[in-house]
Parts: sequence; C-alpha cells; structure tokens
Amino acid sequence: MSTKFIVAAFVVLMSASTAIACSQHSQQVQSCGAGTVWNAETQSCTKQISG
Repeated sequence: MSTKFIVAAFVVLMSASTAIACSQHSQQVQSCGAGTVWNAETQSCTKQISG
C-alpha cells in the first residue's frame, strides 16, 4: 500500500466517525425534555435557568 492510500483511508475513516458522532449528539440534544438543555461539558441534559 502506498502512503497516499493510507492517508486517504485515514481521512475517510475520520470523516465518517465525525459524522456519526455529530448525528449521535443531535439525537441527544433532541431527547432533552422541556425546560432542559444539552450540556456539552457534562454530556447530559441539565435544567435550564432563565435570567
């Protein structure tokens, strides 16, 4: 295998894994209940405080 092929394969795999991670994140955001928001730091839904 050539170096170019290995680099190209790596880029494709990384792009795919990034797309999967983004789609999972979107699903988690949408699953937060009313009055809660997605907290990227804790990777969970937290109560929204308005003010």
